[in-house]
Amino acid sequence: MKKFVLTAAAAAVTLGLGVGAASAAEALKAPSKTWSFSGVFGTYDQAQLQRGYQVYKQVCASCHGMDLIAFRNLADLGYNEDELKAIAAEYEVTDGPDEFGDMFDRPARLSDYFPSPFANAQAAAAANGGAAPPDLSLVAKARVGGPDYLYALLTGYEDDVSEEVLQQIFETETHKREVQHAAAMEAYEVRLAKFQEKVKTDPTAKEPAMPEDPGPVQSVEDLGLPDTASFNAYFPGYGIAMAAPLSEDIVEYTDGTPATLSNLSADVSAFMMWAAEPTMDQRKQMGIKVILFLLVFTGILYAAKRKCWADVH
Repeated sequence: MKKFVLTAAAAAVTLGLGVGAASAAEALKAPSKTWSFSGVFGTYDQAQLQRGYQVYKQVCASCHGMDLIAFRNLADLGYNEDELKAIAAEYEVTDGPDEFGDMFDRPARLSDYFPSPFANAQAAAAANGGAAPPDLSLVAKARVGGPDYLYALLTGYEDDVSEEVLQQIFETETHKREVQHAAAMEAYEVRLAKFQEKVKTDPTAKEPAMPEDPGPVQSVEDLGLPDTASFNAYFPGYGIAMAAPLSEDIVEYTDGTPATLSNLSADVSAFMMWAAEPTMDQRKQMGIKVILFLLVFTGILYAAKRKCWADVH
């Protein structure tokens, strides 16, 4: 069995894929976290959503847009109409054309959607080292793990993760390298045997180079991440273009909640979940009503059946 695995891996190396390349998209699985909206009866915590919006507005909005969320949607967070108008007025949107055919900027209205911080994707990429920041409207539904993944990502940078998590990554990557090197050596031995046969008739044949042993992974530097990437334990490949966006007290919460990294990350992750599924509370309420109706209706049908067939039985 082991020989089969090594042979298959050797074939991958021969094709230019390699075990490392094939597994580059892997990362640690985000730990499960308890959320107020978890489960059938869970609901959004409006106070947490407001704090999450504050984090988005003061930190995330400088790079990430939310083009599927209108200012009026923030009423779900508990803001009244005057507060919503004040929030919208802080933004400018492009409108038009006017009577002269020109586009113009104006203060946002409640019906407008959050404007993008960049004019287009090319401008976004140019301002962020070639990687355009994704829109956050649906990111909580677009990533496996949803808010758990977002929370893990925001708390998964090198200075924030535990030594235990780092060691787990180092051991995993060391094992991958060992498997890759074993596969490369097996492929090398095949090429070497062919060379030894060929050199008997062709003295000019070139001897294949022996693969170098990459050695164990003992530090983040040993992972070989690009200079422009930041280490993140939960991002595929461990290298993310975004530097750590959050740090303790980077935001001063209006409700006095301590602005720890954990709170900041949890609040903005919950807000992203709401942005991706703003009608979840209503959907759950309707689902409960439907289930209760079906239970009552089933009881009525059963009673009717007993009544109709009483004489037969």
